[in-house]
Amino acid sequence: MGDFPHYDVIIIGTGAGGGTLAHRLAPSGKRVLVLERGDYLPRERDNWDSTAVFVKGKYRAPEFWLDKDGNEFPPEVNYYVGGNTKFYGAALFRLRPEDFGELRHHDGVSPAWPIRYEDLEPYYTEAEHLYLVHGRHGEDPWEGPYSGQYAYPPVEHEPRIQQLSDDLEKRGLHPFHLPIGVDLTQDASGGATHSSVCIRCNRVDGFPCLVRGKSDAQVICVEPALRHPNVELVTNARVTRLETDPTGRSVTAVVAQLPGAEQARFSGDIVVVACGAVNSAVLLLLSANDRHPGGLANSSDVVGRHYMRHNNLALMAISKEPNDTQFQKTLALHDWYLGADDWDYPLGGIQMLGKSDAEQIHGEAPRWAGAVAPDMPFEVLAHHAVDFWLCGEDLPQPGNRVSLDTDGRIRLTLDEKNNIAGLDRLRHKLQHMLGHLGMREHHLLPHSIYLHKGMPIGATAHQAGTVRFGDDPASSALDVNCKAHDLDNLYVVDTSFFPSIGAVNPSLTAIANALRVGDHIVERLS
Repeated sequence: MGDFPHYDVIIIGTGAGGGTLAHRLAPSGKRVLVLERGDYLPRERDNWDSTAVFVKGKYRAPEFWLDKDGNEFPPEVNYYVGGNTKFYGAALFRLRPEDFGELRHHDGVSPAWPIRYEDLEPYYTEAEHLYLVHGRHGEDPWEGPYSGQYAYPPVEHEPRIQQLSDDLEKRGLHPFHLPIGVDLTQDASGGATHSSVCIRCNRVDGFPCLVRGKSDAQVICVEPALRHPNVELVTNARVTRLETDPTGRSVTAVVAQLPGAEQARFSGDIVVVACGAVNSAVLLLLSANDRHPGGLANSSDVVGRHYMRHNNLALMAISKEPNDTQFQKTLALHDWYLGADDWDYPLGGIQMLGKSDAEQIHGEAPRWAGAVAPDMPFEVLAHHAVDFWLCGEDLPQPGNRVSLDTDGRIRLTLDEKNNIAGLDRLRHKLQHMLGHLGMREHHLLPHSIYLHKGMPIGATAHQAGTVRFGDDPASSALDVNCKAHDLDNLYVVDTSFFPSIGAVNPSLTAIANALRVGDHIVERLS
């Protein structure tokens, strides 16, 4: 094993997968090393500044990836303790039971998983309780069975969103409270109590939380794990490759670049990769050797392939009445998740976004020239804005892939028109309802500041699928426990393992799966 530090488990990455796994393993007493390529996110006023976060991208990783034509683009990635959960909207949905089976879409098939909804259900309940999810099971008629109610009541709608909910119900639809992870205690009127950590502000979506009120992996999992003496965290440690023994069956060293050009090596009985779907695939590809010429865990040639990122639309509607809502992300609608009366294929889901403000709208202004009444200043527009997020399923295509250029740069090849017919229909459903929802007819403006200036390839927040799991080593990289088929001690526990992505935010599924794999690893080590 060499004379470098040895651990029972090494976890690479501290996001929804890696951070949660560290939390699961901490009480086992096993020696756990967690490596994070970034540092702690600085706590400063810019955390909540729209211009700093959205317009200038202050906290975005200062790197560029290449698209299929070799053009550079800035990916929506953040390297900090807590990973991308520092910036996520904390919408923590379960996949539907149907998402685990084969689903036929307009443009192809969403493949079945090697596990069923029932296998993950107890872990979904645990994940909801761990991440302080506020919601109410039973409101959405299309959700799967649940073994436990949410531990926290839903975040109450503010008046304009309550009106929207009532108007949707009058149209025979089934809006429900969006499940969201916040450390919020509400008073009788739904406001934050004086002792609540979350203050119910308008900065939950896309901003890091300055008051630690959002359930991110740092606050919920990494810091509690570090209270155990057997868990150690090294920040600013960018893992550059994994080395194996001569047989190629076992990872023997994790090589990391530390600040000041210093290289460090660590060894572990078990090594877990959780760097995000793009970077996990990249690390496995960079670790190619004589026994694994195509990269680690890649005898099937699927590593890096089947990249998925949801077909998303962020849209701003103009309300006739002012919208004074602060905490807008409280409502979702899944009536057309699996299909509609006029369409046999899944459309996807609608949910509220964080409330847009004048700075974000100003950042969009050139794209909207002529689309909005010119006599409506940004402040007024912001005051009347109601923000929606439409989410449709992206299908796994082998050609949608992460690969490395000869100089080691990350290339993301993407067919951006993959399975978008359902999303188009979902948009029309919303558009046709606007007049009945107290909004201006035909006023849906593309809110691309959430989608990196309208470049779908840059919107990598929901990345998944590049190291898929399955029963057949010929068509998958990982087994049902997320262990590499080709190696005895290598696991992957971020969203890379997804064979399909459904049409809801992937975080809760990554969290639940990390708990499931954590139980398997604890059992294996005992």
